[in-house]
Amino acid sequence: MSGFETKVPQTNAFQTHVVDNQPPEFAPRDLWATDPALREAVAREGGAAFADRLAVYGALAGDELYRLSFDAHRDKPRLRTHDRFGHRIDTVEFHPHYHRILQAALEHGVAGLSWSEEVPGSHVARGALSYLHHQVEPGTSCPLTMTHAAVPVLRHAPALREWADKVAASQYDPRDVPIAQKAGVTLGMGMTEKQGGSDVRANATIATPLSEAGEYSLVGHKWFFSAPMCDGFLVLAQAPGGLSCFLMPRRLPDGAKNAFQLMRLKDKLGDWSNASSEVEFVGARAYRIGDEGRGIATILEMVMLTRLDCMLGSAAEMRMALAQALHHCRHRKVFGKLLIDQPLMRNVLADLAIESEAALALSMRVARAVDAAPHDPAEAAFARIATAVGKYWVCKRAPAFVNEAQECLGGAGYVEESILPRLYRQAPLNSIWEGSGNIQCLDVLRALSREPETGQALLAELDGAHGLHRALDDTAASLRVSFADAKNAETGARLLVEHLALALQAAVLLRAGSPAADAFCRSRLGGEHGLALGTLPMDADFAAIVGRAHAG
Repeated sequence: MSGFETKVPQTNAFQTHVVDNQPPEFAPRDLWATDPALREAVAREGGAAFADRLAVYGALAGDELYRLSFDAHRDKPRLRTHDRFGHRIDTVEFHPHYHRILQAALEHGVAGLSWSEEVPGSHVARGALSYLHHQVEPGTSCPLTMTHAAVPVLRHAPALREWADKVAASQYDPRDVPIAQKAGVTLGMGMTEKQGGSDVRANATIATPLSEAGEYSLVGHKWFFSAPMCDGFLVLAQAPGGLSCFLMPRRLPDGAKNAFQLMRLKDKLGDWSNASSEVEFVGARAYRIGDEGRGIATILEMVMLTRLDCMLGSAAEMRMALAQALHHCRHRKVFGKLLIDQPLMRNVLADLAIESEAALALSMRVARAVDAAPHDPAEAAFARIATAVGKYWVCKRAPAFVNEAQECLGGAGYVEESILPRLYRQAPLNSIWEGSGNIQCLDVLRALSREPETGQALLAELDGAHGLHRALDDTAASLRVSFADAKNAETGARLLVEHLALALQAAVLLRAGSPAADAFCRSRLGGEHGLALGTLPMDADFAAIVGRAHAG
């Protein structure tokens, strides 16, 4: 043996370094138990009776569903237009985990709780379920939201009672069979056409009457046809009497496939687990809902519910991004101490926490208004306008919020193995879906001009927090002046709606006694804030705000 030879211990072979200073896995994490702001909001807005059920789903979502969601997003849906023998089948294949997640959501009431248990607080509890679910798997939230929102519309058509009952049921059956063979069904939607976009009055799909019982034949197309493997779809088409609403089943009662063809799936920025398609109707059978010419009015009954879910979805994305940032910063050391103890990082995390809680607080307040709307005119008026205000602002805030949370993780937040790139791709969607920002702002102006009770409801909400903070009082006084000229304020509509949203968020936080309320008012209303997150006033109570956000 040469004198220069040495023995290398085999236990250290190929080991170049020790992995340390890394956070543990995020999951399992109980999304209900670790979120005091959510628990308080549910109790405050009338959903306390459902707390045990929410606790069960919060634990499930933060464990099994969180883990399954990664495969559901990596393995995107695939369109099969024909089988191997050449038969037209128009089938979309999903990863099995997509079906498991959708099954869990439906069985726990994410789509049906509001209708299966119509008691005070059920809309609040269902909103909380949707918030918990969307944090881990937003793709399935598309069919869940549409299924939930369709129930009131279907109940107006006695001939479609079976559909209404099965849409409200908490059952999932992914088989492509007629609804008579199913205990529960899901619904998608097809509104948008190439030439019209948000202007659905420009829709060109033709609906030809086939019988006096309300059956029609549809010929035309849809540019965005969401969740194409659902059992039925609400669509808008031009009947002899004008634009009308229809329910189009995927399968006819005799089991035959309805006469529509999926042309392709959209190659989307995000929302990868869910399929969105382009479709052509070639004589598809459909059933009219409501009178001919009243299609928009019929669909508008869904808008309050779908806009609320957009708010809840964006708030959920913020919460998950915040939770990921806090988890990382609680375990990662930089320059000798944990990131969460670094003064500038605490400012960023506290600012994120304030924004997240404000988004949730307003969303749950709107859920209470939706819950009370059928029997309380003042709450109905508030829900009518606050859904548009909140949908605009909460959804607009999500993309920048998620990006800031990514930055807390550094390069790790840009890597697919974390959930943050998925959240970043998802974040812009809710601001586009159900009407983009300008549509929401114009709707607010329309409501203020044509439905004065909506403006009164907003001011009453702000008056309920009068005297609790000078910044809110000053903003409320300014808004009273703005309301007087709202009908002539289209150019400045975004700024008006932004101020409304911030004032409403402040009012909810103040009345709730949230530790975030003072810093929110000073920064968002009082001008003690820069243009970027992480610019809270230096004397804000960072310890209380950040501690509340990562409780548990």
